[in-house]
Amino acid sequence: MTTRQQTVYWGIATAVFLLLLYGLGNVIMPFLLGGAIAYVLDPVADRLQRLGLSRALSVAIIALVALLIFVLLVLLVIPTLISQASQLIATAPALLDQLQEWLTARFPDILDEGSTIRTQLDNIGTMIQSRGGEVLNTLLSSALGLVNVAVLLVIVPVVAIYLLLDWDRMTGRIDALLPRDHVHTIRDLSRQIDQTLASFIRGQGLVCLILGVYYAAGMALIGLNFGLVVGAVAGALTFIPYVGAIVGGGLAIGLALFQFWGDWPWIIAVYAIFQSGQFVEGNILTPKLVGDSVGLHPVWLLFALSVFGSLFGFVGLLVAVPVAAIIGVLMRFALDRYRASPLYRGTIDD
Repeated sequence: MTTRQQTVYWGIATAVFLLLLYGLGNVIMPFLLGGAIAYVLDPVADRLQRLGLSRALSVAIIALVALLIFVLLVLLVIPTLISQASQLIATAPALLDQLQEWLTARFPDILDEGSTIRTQLDNIGTMIQSRGGEVLNTLLSSALGLVNVAVLLVIVPVVAIYLLLDWDRMTGRIDALLPRDHVHTIRDLSRQIDQTLASFIRGQGLVCLILGVYYAAGMALIGLNFGLVVGAVAGALTFIPYVGAIVGGGLAIGLALFQFWGDWPWIIAVYAIFQSGQFVEGNILTPKLVGDSVGLHPVWLLFALSVFGSLFGFVGLLVAVPVAAIIGVLMRFALDRYRASPLYRGTIDD
């Protein structure tokens, strides 16, 4: 089979895969979630096996620990997070009123009655109060409609456990089906993709979790209102460099200015928490847990999330980062082949 014919066949297979992803949509979401969980936990199961445990016992231990963590989250963290988010939305107009008073006292000409800035601040406060709760309820309703209780509690764990049990056997069968002419190239690309995904998803996910817990605990110790929400937002956005610190830090410092105005040591303490978190993340956590081989630019991540989220909805958001990582590896491979080709090097030797 010529290279052109192979390109056509692989192009058709890719198009069929994307059409299935678009057509099936939410139906395949639990299976994608289960596969992602199995992929993340496979190294843990392999390590337990190296300690002398069987695969089944390793998976059983992982499942019990995951169940315990899930129960603790449902009982302790998630209700508090939702409550604080709702309170923050309800409190937003009062915070904006305080901002108006502060600006009026220091810049009276800017916030005259009927001025553009004052009108916009009033509109923002009204919109957040009226739309914020509506958006939160819509998100929760959509999530419950999209991922119902049966899916969360039954399908995803079952899929993850079965895939985790058969992961090595499944990857071995897939390897046996690879085209023999290109098996070494595909294996090399697969190793690069696995390294990129492992570095980013497992490493960066752990970084996000550590920083989120650190920010939330630090805000709680200081006594900052809505500290859990701030920590969750900052931790969740940490996978995009600087965005988590800017958004979370800006939100925390803004809330601290309203809550601790005049008590500058507490405001400085909020800043110190985020500054120390960024220092630890940049100098310790990311180099140790993620490494320098990921190669996913923040702009590329934002573009992938926007495109896949727009095309495939929530399922697209789930697959955006892995697909972006895979495309990045394939593009680097294609560029290496291009640089070695006569098209780049020319046909005349120096």
